[in-house]
Amino acid sequence: MSTLVGMCLNGRYRLDAQIGAGGMSTVYRAFDVTLERRVAVKLMHREIASDSDQLERFRREARSVAQLSHPHIVGVIDAGEEDGRPYIVFEYVEGETLKDRIRRMGRLPVDEAIAYAIEIARALGAAHARGIVHRDIKPQNVLVDEEGSAKVTDFGIARSLDEEGLTADGRVLGTTDYVSPEQALGHDVDGQSDIYSLGVVLYEMLTGDVPFHGENQVSVAMKHVREDLPDVQVMRPEVSARLAAVLDRMTDKDLPQRHRDAAGVELDLEDALAAEASRTGTSTGEATAVLRTLPADARRRLPLRLRLRVPVLLLILMIAVAGAVLYVLFDQAAERAQKGTGTGVTKAAPGERIVSVKRTSASDYDPLGDDKAEHSDQARLAVDQDTGTAWTTESYTSKVLTKPTGESPGVGLYVDAEPSVNGRRLEIQTPEPGWKMELYATRSEPPESWPDNSWTRVGGDTVDKRKQSFKLETGDRRYRYYLVWITALPPDEDQVAITQLTLSAPKE
Repeated sequence: MSTLVGMCLNGRYRLDAQIGAGGMSTVYRAFDVTLERRVAVKLMHREIASDSDQLERFRREARSVAQLSHPHIVGVIDAGEEDGRPYIVFEYVEGETLKDRIRRMGRLPVDEAIAYAIEIARALGAAHARGIVHRDIKPQNVLVDEEGSAKVTDFGIARSLDEEGLTADGRVLGTTDYVSPEQALGHDVDGQSDIYSLGVVLYEMLTGDVPFHGENQVSVAMKHVREDLPDVQVMRPEVSARLAAVLDRMTDKDLPQRHRDAAGVELDLEDALAAEASRTGTSTGEATAVLRTLPADARRRLPLRLRLRVPVLLLILMIAVAGAVLYVLFDQAAERAQKGTGTGVTKAAPGERIVSVKRTSASDYDPLGDDKAEHSDQARLAVDQDTGTAWTTESYTSKVLTKPTGESPGVGLYVDAEPSVNGRRLEIQTPEPGWKMELYATRSEPPESWPDNSWTRVGGDTVDKRKQSFKLETGDRRYRYYLVWITALPPDEDQVAITQLTLSAPKE
C-alpha cells in the first residue's frame, strides 16, 4: 500500500503518508489541493472492494458519519471512488489516539479520564440520537487533538438501528477487549452496547490496562459475558466511590441495570467530575476545559477558583488592597488603549459574539510583491470601527493584480485575533463591492511565501452589495490569524478598499 503515497485521487486529494491500516482499508494523511488543507483519506483495499457486502459496509460508514456534526466526532468531508476503489475523506486531526496516550502516560489523571469519558459520551449521544450505534468504541478509535480534546472516529462497523441484512445474528463485530456481553453473544445491539464499551475504556484510562486478558479473542469475549470487571478501587485506590459506582453501572451485564442512554452517562460523569474537582481542589489537562461546560447544578459544587476564570487571589487583592484595585484599573485602561473601539455597530448573529481586537492587529500581506508591502501604514484603519477610514490596495493600472513572481495574482489583509478564536463569521465592509477574495486562517505566524500549507482555507466568495458577511468553515478549530486574500479587483476599479473587518466567534 505504500506505493500509493504520492498519487492524487480524482485530481484533488494527494496521498502524502500512510498513518493507519486495517483489514478493509488504509488511512492516509493527504492534502486537498483544491481547498489547500490537510485531510485524512480512508481508501478501501482493492481486493475488499470486490466484496459487495464489504463495499456496502464501507459506503454505509460515509453515509452514517456524514449525518453527524459534533465537536467530538471526526467529520466526513467528501467521498468518492478512484479506479473502482471507494474512499472517504475526513477532517485531519493532528495529535494522537487515546490508546497512544494511555501507553505513553500509563494511568491518566482521574479527572482527565472522566473528562475524556464525558466527551466520548457526548459524541455517542449525538450518534445515538441519529439512530447510529458505533459498535467499536475503543481508545484506538478516539483521537486527542493538539488542544487536548477527544474526537471519536472510525464508524467502519457502525450500523443504523433501522438497517438490516448486513450483520447476521451470531457474528461478533468489534474489538473483544471492549466488547459488550450482548455483542459477544451475537445478539442485536443498541446504544447500551456502546455505553458498556465506553465503561471499559474509562476503566483502562483509570488503571492503565484492559480488564480482561486471555489466550485468544474468544476467551476474552467470554470473560465479558461471565465475569465482573475487577474492582477499579482495588486497582487504583484514589478512585472515588461515586466514580466507581458510575463505572459499575456503565458496565453492568444486566441491561435493565445499565445506563439506558448516553445522556444518563454524561450526567453521572459530570457529577463525578465536579465531585473530583471539589475533593482535590484542582483540575488537570482536558478536565479544566470540560469543567467549564458543566451544567449549573454541577458547577455549584466546584471550589470558587475553579468556577471563576479570575483567580480568587486576584479577587481578594482587588477588594482588600486599594493599590491592587488601582493597578487593575490602570491595566484595563492600558488594554483598552490597545483595543479597537469595542464591538462597534456590527450586530452579532444569534449565538455569536463580536471579537474585539487590538488597534494594531491588522496587517497588510503582499508575499508576491516586490517590496512585500501594501500600504502598511493604513492597515490599522480596517479595524478602527470608523467607516470613514479605509485600508486600500495599491492601484493596478491594468485592472488585474499583476505580480512579478508569476504566481496566481493576489494581495491581502489579515487580522491577529490573539491568542486565538474559533472564528465563525467575517464581515467585510467595502465602499466599492464586486471584488473576489478567499479567506484563510493559520495558528502560526503568517509565512513570507505564497502559497504555503500553513494557511487553511476557511471560505471565500465575491464581496458585493448583498453579501459582505461570510461564514468561516473552521471545523470548530481555533486560529490566531484570519486572512482576506484578494484575487480580483472590482469592475472598472483599479484598487480594493476595506473600511472595516469584523470577526465573530461563538459565545463563551
